[in-house]
Amino acid sequence: METARVLVAADKFKGSLTAVQVAERVTAGLRRVVPGLAVETLPVADGGDGTVAAAVAAGFERREARVTGPLGDPVTAAYALRDSTAVVEMAEASGLQHLPDGVFAPLTATTYGSGELLRAALEAGATTIVFGVGGSATTDGGAGMLAALGARFLDADGKPVGPGGGPLAELAEADLSGLDPRLADVDLVLASDVDNPLTGPKGAPEVYGRQKGASEEDIAVLDAALTHYASILGPDTAALPGAGAAGGIGYGALVALGARFRPGIEVMLDVLGFAPALARATLVITGEGSLDEQTLHGKAPAGVAAAARAAGIEVVAVCGRLALPPEALEKAGIRRAYALAELEPDPAVSMAQAGPLLERAAEAIARDFLQS
Repeated sequence: METARVLVAADKFKGSLTAVQVAERVTAGLRRVVPGLAVETLPVADGGDGTVAAAVAAGFERREARVTGPLGDPVTAAYALRDSTAVVEMAEASGLQHLPDGVFAPLTATTYGSGELLRAALEAGATTIVFGVGGSATTDGGAGMLAALGARFLDADGKPVGPGGGPLAELAEADLSGLDPRLADVDLVLASDVDNPLTGPKGAPEVYGRQKGASEEDIAVLDAALTHYASILGPDTAALPGAGAAGGIGYGALVALGARFRPGIEVMLDVLGFAPALARATLVITGEGSLDEQTLHGKAPAGVAAAARAAGIEVVAVCGRLALPPEALEKAGIRRAYALAELEPDPAVSMAQAGPLLERAAEAIARDFLQS
């Protein structure tokens, strides 16, 4: 019988465990049943929050920079660097985690700090930048990011427009001639699990504005302002897939920085070295906090399962809560899912005790799949 070798390639359990902690707990549970089991861990992310942490766990160096937060205050943001490849996570600079509880600024939150973080990666010598976008507090179409990289956005009086998406309604001229010249020699990859356009019924303000504190009136203002902004930066560009990612920062990256859009999990699996790790495995364990309909649309477990299935390697999943029927799991390439909710039905207790519960779930996996 072939010697079992398990690859644990799971995302974080949001609010409970980081992807690294998930891997540690799964490994502990597996080895409690099968001592000495060969386990390789590769924490994964899909471009959203946790992307830098996944890169660092895979051997990238963690770097930090002081940048402008979404409300204009300075924040410390991390990026990851290995050789000439940087992984930059916009949420580190411009994410919802930088907003005080209950404080939102849907019309004025800025991505300026994301541009400063990209600039830090350029200054560190990066020639390939994976730009993971998601979890943003902003809806400014990436205007703040571009301003930090040297663009100028002026009103009819020749004065800079204010920060955020709302003031873009006053935009009269977009001058991109001052953009950092080093950008021309960089392969910038926009990594996102979101392919929304910039505006309209499926655009950034309408689909994601409410989670950033936008009222219905704010959403209308932002949609009109971003439509105007796009008309100045380039006709027919607002519908680009990925333009609506992270409050439209995808738009700024695609249109002004020459970024190319790729599904976040695909990019991250490449960057993290998933293919060689997969080749060494006989069983893959993936997962995230909630396995649900969203999982099937570009989230990390779906990407991991698709790659493993293509290689003919069996996949099981762990999760906090399971909201997919067996046929949907099978279609995604997941043989079986083990949910913490099956062990502890109280969600609050399950989240608080996620670590020990995950070890118990891993023990069950070991008994079901690794014992002859």
